[in-house]
Parts: sequence; structure tokens; C-alpha cells
Amino acid sequence: MTDRAHPGARHGPRPTAVSVLGGDQAWQGRPDPDQWKDPAVGIPRYTLNDGTTIPAIGLGTYSFRGDAGVGALVDALGAGYRLLDSAFHYDNEGAVGAAVRTCGIPREEIVVTSKLVGRYHAHDAAVAAVEESVLRMGLDSIDLYLIHWPLPRIGLYVEAWRALIECRERGLVRSIGVSNFLPEHLDRLERETGVVPAVNQVELHPWLPQVEQQAYHEAHGIRTEAWAPVGEDSGLRDEPVIAEIAAAHGVTPTQVILRWDVERGIVPLPKSWSAGHRRENLDVFGFTLAADEVAALTALGRAHRLFGADPATHEEL
Repeated sequence: MTDRAHPGARHGPRPTAVSVLGGDQAWQGRPDPDQWKDPAVGIPRYTLNDGTTIPAIGLGTYSFRGDAGVGALVDALGAGYRLLDSAFHYDNEGAVGAAVRTCGIPREEIVVTSKLVGRYHAHDAAVAAVEESVLRMGLDSIDLYLIHWPLPRIGLYVEAWRALIECRERGLVRSIGVSNFLPEHLDRLERETGVVPAVNQVELHPWLPQVEQQAYHEAHGIRTEAWAPVGEDSGLRDEPVIAEIAAAHGVTPTQVILRWDVERGIVPLPKSWSAGHRRENLDVFGFTLAADEVAALTALGRAHRLFGADPATHEEL
């Protein structure tokens, strides 16, 4: 991937249900084309079920640690990223917080995410872990906090969810959600607490399009985020149909996949150590995919999990 723009990219309508950062209006239909852009960086924002907003694309930060990680994250923020996805388990909350504090961008423009590690699902341990995340980041609060995995065999995810609700009430976090939760887990959270997650972050890419999972999310007002959105180094981007669509639009296979997410209302979280690749990954709002192109990527689905991590059984401690 390169840093240049793509003059052959086809321009078209922007995503729906977005709001403009710094403004009071949120559109449930297609926004006015003269007003749709975030005034800072030109990226649409979705309104979550708790009234907060989130950018339509973010940056995965796994392995961004130490001074090199801070430098890469500051560069990413300068390039236009306003959503940084971290986790307690990544051991990089300090680097993420340092980048946010030193980048020179107003704090209110940036959405910082972290996630609760599995060994701290018990209520008091979960609260302490969130407090520790806030301390590590050196921020007043964290914008979005997720339970990383449900760990159903251990069976404490509802207790952990109650802890996140308490942390939100205390102002430690602004929004709460989950990651890798199946519909049965989400049903139980709502049934036992009455609180629906704002976000569910799941593995999602054309080989695992998660059509039924996303339909559940939409029916319950949950925004879908995608980890490993371009399939890591699996060979997904070499699929002929993706290459054909990319050539037709004058963009890269990676951009086609990320735009497929945007067309479906999914927030992709690509990550890259390459500054050029990071910039190119943001450049997906100047073209659109036709319905048959979206369907062609979705048709690649084969229920393939890149790392074999099934949320029904996976245990991350």
C-alpha cells in the first residue's frame, strides 16, 4: 500500500446514522453532504445506544508498546485516527494514554477503548482492573470499556458486566460494551441487568462475515466492531473477487474490505506499523461499493476463524 490518494476511486453517498463531532445534530437518515464530515478529520461518527458517538473506523493497537508505540500512535492520531482500541491484556494502555496526552489533539475528539481481561471477571477484581486501566492511561476516564471474552465455562461475565455498569456510574468510563459475545451471552446480560452493551467487538472479515450476529446487533441497537478486519496475513486479500473489485475502483484490496465494513455499518479496527498503510486504511470514504459487490465479498464467508478462538469455549485469562 502507498500513501497516495486514488484518483480512480468512485465517489458516492456517505454512511448513514452519523453525527458530527462538536455539533448537536445526529442524522438517522443520510446526512447533508456538506455537513457529514467530522470537522477535524472527515470521518463519520455513529451514535451509540447510550448517546455517545464513535468514529466509523479505528486503529487496532495490539503490539504498540513503549516509545516506538507512542510514536506510532501519535502519528496515527495526526493522520486522522480518532478511535484507538487497546486492552488490559495488550500491556500497552500506558503507551496509548501517553499518545493521547501528548498528541496535541483535544481530548474530547478521541475515543479510547480498553478491555477487561478474563482473570478479573469477579466483581471487585473487575472494578479494580478498570481503575488500574485509568491509572495506566493517565486519563480522567476511558471512553469505551469492553469485556474482552465471555468465558462461559467460568460463568462470571454477568458479574463483570455489573462491575462495568458501576464503573460507568462512577465516571471511570463513559460507555460500556463487550467483545466476542454470542447472542446467548448478550441475551443473558440484558435479561439479568437490563443494560444492553453499546458495542460488541467480534472477529469479522469476508471469510467470517458474521451476518446473523450483525443482524442480532442491529435488532438490539448494538454497534458492531470488527477485529482482524482484513484477515491478518491469511491470504484473504489475495481472493480474486477482491482484487477485481479493487481494480475497478482504483483502490487496494485492503481498502475494498474496509469499505465493505463501512457499507454494512461495521466499525473496522485495522492495525499496521506502517505509517503509509495506516493512512491508506483511513482513505475509504471517497468511494462506495455497489450492492452486488458487497454481496460478493459476503459470499466468501466460510465460517473461518483465523485463530480458532470460538467464543463459546475460548478462555483468555
